[in-house]
Amino acid sequence: MLLPAGAVPVVSVEEHYESLLSDVYTWLMGGFDEAKSSNLAFFKNRHIASSSSGIALDLGAGSGFQSIPLAELGFNVTAIDLSQKLLGELRTNATSQSLVTMPSIAINKSITTINDDILNFKDHLSSPCELIICMTDTITYLKSKQDALTISQDSFSSLEAGGKLVLTFRDLSAELKDTDRFIPVRSDENIIFTCFLEYEPETVKIHDIVYIKKQDSWVLNKSCYRKIRLSAEWVEEQLAVIGFSIEESSNSGGFQTIVAVK
Repeated sequence: MLLPAGAVPVVSVEEHYESLLSDVYTWLMGGFDEAKSSNLAFFKNRHIASSSSGIALDLGAGSGFQSIPLAELGFNVTAIDLSQKLLGELRTNATSQSLVTMPSIAINKSITTINDDILNFKDHLSSPCELIICMTDTITYLKSKQDALTISQDSFSSLEAGGKLVLTFRDLSAELKDTDRFIPVRSDENIIFTCFLEYEPETVKIHDIVYIKKQDSWVLNKSCYRKIRLSAEWVEEQLAVIGFSIEESSNSGGFQTIVAVK
């Protein structure tokens, strides 16, 4: 089917990251230091620290602002992401952080990066783990609710008794209307990031529009991909059916946190 003139085709999540998002992802989260500090506080506030096997999985690890705090809390982290570029940033950040926070060899030993689809995470496990996290909206990047269910089921079978699954995602179940669908995400003197939401029955088409200032002009980059619409209630229900106990389900500014225990 021919697209209207000027229309942006819907691409896969991997293509979206490679063409647009990976270049600004860490900036989008407030910069590495801010995002790392925020996640360290997130884990500490929930008393998440290594207490048994010490094995943790970070599904959708990005540039490391979740994996590195977990390593500092005593976990041996396997960081999985589709973006090779972001995993390269993670390795650079881990090396840089280790010079300040801990002996360099320790953090290098405690974080392993894997370039793969998060649906394949079981292929990279040799023993049950203590913690699995899928944060920063990663679970909504999957292609379907069935994929999200698979992640939850595989997490349950991969965790040791008492192990935890931590999910954070934006609840897109309620449809925004009219101009509320235009969201100014972040901006500074060099980058303006805006997105537009187009709702479908099971998914949302996310139109990301990024202006980057280069010398004296602004350069436009745009891309469109889909996220699945997950409600907190649906996720909780599926986790309970699988066998998890819900330790926390909270929402702040439309962003949902669920901590489930095996």
